[in-house]
Amino acid sequence: MARESFDKEVQFLRLLALAGGAYNRQQFASRLGISVHTYDKTLRYLKDMRTSLQPLSATQESDLAEGLRYNHYESADPLLLFLFRAKSLKESESVRLSLTITLLQDRELTAKELLDACSESMPSDFLCPDEKTIRGDLKYLEEVGVVTRCEGGRPYRYRASNDLIDCLTDEELLDLYDYVDVMANTQAPAVQGYLLRDTLKKALGRRGFAPEAAETHLYKYHYHSRILDEAHLHTIFQAIRERRRLRFLYLSPKKGKNYASKNTNPLFEREPEGSDETTLPLLVIYDHQYGRWYLIGHSAKLGMMKYRMEGITQIETGDAVPETDFVERLERARAQLERSWVTDTLRPVKVVARFYNPDRSGANFVRDRVEAQGQWGTIREESESTFLYEITVNGIYEIKPWLRSFGSSCEVLEPAWLRKELSAEWEEIRKYYESVRENI
Repeated sequence: MARESFDKEVQFLRLLALAGGAYNRQQFASRLGISVHTYDKTLRYLKDMRTSLQPLSATQESDLAEGLRYNHYESADPLLLFLFRAKSLKESESVRLSLTITLLQDRELTAKELLDACSESMPSDFLCPDEKTIRGDLKYLEEVGVVTRCEGGRPYRYRASNDLIDCLTDEELLDLYDYVDVMANTQAPAVQGYLLRDTLKKALGRRGFAPEAAETHLYKYHYHSRILDEAHLHTIFQAIRERRRLRFLYLSPKKGKNYASKNTNPLFEREPEGSDETTLPLLVIYDHQYGRWYLIGHSAKLGMMKYRMEGITQIETGDAVPETDFVERLERARAQLERSWVTDTLRPVKVVARFYNPDRSGANFVRDRVEAQGQWGTIREESESTFLYEITVNGIYEIKPWLRSFGSSCEVLEPAWLRKELSAEWEEIRKYYESVRENI
């Protein structure tokens, strides 16, 4: 699947997850910046992709949103995870790699023996690979740890790398599955964990475990963007390691557009919706409160730049920079972000808040949450029922929603203007609950 096409499917599914059935075809296409014809074609493609992974009912076939909706009573595969399992490679590569891994499951083969076996087993719709292609596939699969080279000289023999699973007892395999299941659903990044979870689930099935054995924990996933944006992480982290610039088309979330197609047809050429960006990637920051990823980079013209990962499309790597330049810019960015709640670089502000302990026995969930999420802020006991929390942050716009999320358990003391802002907001909310008539 072409890189542009993958971007389109990612943004298509993001909008589907966030908007559900709120848009009709025309509105959906307009929001994405594509034609209704492209919308229909993309919808058919996603249905075909989803059906190839798990057959859909007749009702689900008619409604992609229903067909992609995960089961709330199973450890939830996020709505958009199947994109990472599907054809980000060409279809012929996907078929060939799957066949290669299958052939190496139970025997050791050389590249030539594997070529003969592939030629016999390849579907008639696909061309048989040559030896150079097979050797390239083996090198790739060895690099990612899927196959391993056996001991001995030339010609080298290869086999599937199943040692981790094969050496475990049934009880150990079940324990490993439970651990991966919990971590994949609660930690970030999660995509690789979900793929490992799928592999372990299949291994349990091959050993005769009933499906119920893998359903000990129940989750409902909320942050679809978190999973979607992980598509860029490998490219970005590799560019950071190699100190390479990145080029991409950036669609700011403020513009209201989710996608911009490439102008490959001169009959439909138009000005792009986004901005062409070239930046040296320095850091990746994850916002746990909203499930968002941010790329921190350096622009030659504008200095430090902050990008929401969901707005990055058509990403490509560029030229490398000297290590001294990279280190200098990274240190400067870290200094600017030192007191950022997430990514704010505004003037530092001292915030003081009073938190109220729950008026009941048992776990103090207010204190536990402040200690877990309060970052470098300090806690000071005030009384048996209250404690003070103090922190200096770059601006208040990112910490403000966190403080507000505690409701009546949090009272902002400083700065005075933030206290007034929150008071006005709570007063507005209170008015929403006033009775329309006095006798209601």
